[in-house]
Amino acid sequence: MARLAIYGRLMRYLQPYWLQIVLAYAAMFFATLLNILIPQLLRGAVDRGLEQKDATVLFMAAGAILAVAVVRGVAGFFQRYFGEWLSYRAAYDLRNDFYTSLQGLSFAFHDQTHTGDLMSRATGDITETERFVGIGLMELLASVLLMIGVVTAMLLMDLRLALLALIPLPLLLVSTVRFGMAVRPRSRHVQDQLGVLSTTMQESLTGIGVVKAFAREPYEFEKFDRDNSIWFRLREGLIRLWGNSWPFFTFLIAMSNFLLLLFGGPMVLNGQITVGVLFAMITYVLMLNGPAQRLGFLVNAAATADASASRVFEIMDTPNTVAERPDARPLTQPRGQVVFEEVSFGYRDGLNVLQDICFSAQPGQVIALMGPTGSGKSSIINLIPRFYDPVAGRVLVDGVDVRELTLDSLRGQIGIVLQEPFLFSASIAENIAYGRPNASQAEIERAARAANAHDFIVGFPAGYATRVGERGVTLSGGQKQRVAIARALLYDARILILDDSTSSVDTETEFIIQQALQTLMQGRTTFVIAQRLLTLKHADQILVLEHGHIVQRGRHEALLAEDGLYRQIYDLQLRDQEQFLASEG
Repeated sequence: MARLAIYGRLMRYLQPYWLQIVLAYAAMFFATLLNILIPQLLRGAVDRGLEQKDATVLFMAAGAILAVAVVRGVAGFFQRYFGEWLSYRAAYDLRNDFYTSLQGLSFAFHDQTHTGDLMSRATGDITETERFVGIGLMELLASVLLMIGVVTAMLLMDLRLALLALIPLPLLLVSTVRFGMAVRPRSRHVQDQLGVLSTTMQESLTGIGVVKAFAREPYEFEKFDRDNSIWFRLREGLIRLWGNSWPFFTFLIAMSNFLLLLFGGPMVLNGQITVGVLFAMITYVLMLNGPAQRLGFLVNAAATADASASRVFEIMDTPNTVAERPDARPLTQPRGQVVFEEVSFGYRDGLNVLQDICFSAQPGQVIALMGPTGSGKSSIINLIPRFYDPVAGRVLVDGVDVRELTLDSLRGQIGIVLQEPFLFSASIAENIAYGRPNASQAEIERAARAANAHDFIVGFPAGYATRVGERGVTLSGGQKQRVAIARALLYDARILILDDSTSSVDTETEFIIQQALQTLMQGRTTFVIAQRLLTLKHADQILVLEHGHIVQRGRHEALLAEDGLYRQIYDLQLRDQEQFLASEG
């Protein structure tokens, strides 16, 4: 994205706040004019007060300077207040737009993007942007305006002396521009590395249990330290560039004062100019020192904001591969029929994980998916709520291609319970009501009772108000699963997707969860990634997958009678369950 385009896009975040812009920039313009006025007051005080020994003129000049300082202070307050307000308001809006864009992007995007890098863009990059877009831009314009005003005032006072004093100015401007051009790519590298650093930290903290279980803390620290060292070296390069440039900027200002004294001193002695004029000239040159130094900082801030904003806009401009069509229609009066018509799908171009998948699930049926790891079971259930789009064929819900339906209405009729349910760091009641935030307490408790979760919930001191830890770590695996089932029950969708694997819980908890699942499945079209014999026996249709193809389909007894993959899996994994069920009976 071109630099000017990025700045123009950032400025659009200020447009809605035109009143604050007017107040801030009017105050900045007024304060700058007052700054330019002060040397003229000093000139009058020197020429008419000191030289003519007129105390009245000195007192008047002192009073005028004090009044200017007071008014300038008031203007400076408005400039700073509204400038900072615009900075944080623009950052607020940009962060909201960034987050909204993230929420709207497809699963394919999130599969390929590191969470830590996204967090870095949402925090660090937007923070760098906010430093410039409001107050930073205003100070940049104030510095430029002050330099123009100072140069104009000097030229009007004495053209020859001003031209001599301003000889270093073009070199200063060229050096500043070159500095900005050198800073921008380095700033981008620093921000990119900060994203890498955030990703390393996020992965390490997310997997802290595994790290500690395998005593890999030294390895994780070494990896983090390596990424952190790269970031420091990049940042050190920026510091070195700034350190090399700053003294040169200061030297150029000192050169202007040298030229003023070298040529202006004799002009005063010869009576060509007054002492007041020379004093005002020196004051103006000293006034250039502040803007010149700030200019370096502000060019650096502008370059950093440019690099950071490009990283933010890069995400916001990412095309959504599962975008909702403009003419999409809602799914009304859902029945729960799901049909796959010659569906092929791949996560990467040319590498299909599903090939020519065809089946029909009628309302209320239970469809069991089974097969070896990597056979395509999860890919099938991910296509139903349109987390991804097939590369060929169609997925139909109630006879309508899911690509023709609004995403909210489609996903509003699909409940999902996974083997490792995700719970938010909120109360148990809020987690159950996540899909229906307006549900009453009675409805929440009714869903929890149906999911066999009520008893353990009321056993907590705070009951349903009990807050669960990050990702639900304060609950056991079975408790989290039952809360997730209650959440799906309260959602009351017509289509249900679940992974009924309960291998990670004990036998008693498994039985309780299976009872809850049976309640959940009643009257719903259910797709199950099956791991248990009971699920397979009760399924209306079993789809056996291998290498992305459906190699067998039918009910349990029919498939068991065939000499195929289902019989092989049964003999290897399920016969023990059969014998256990027989002994229990």
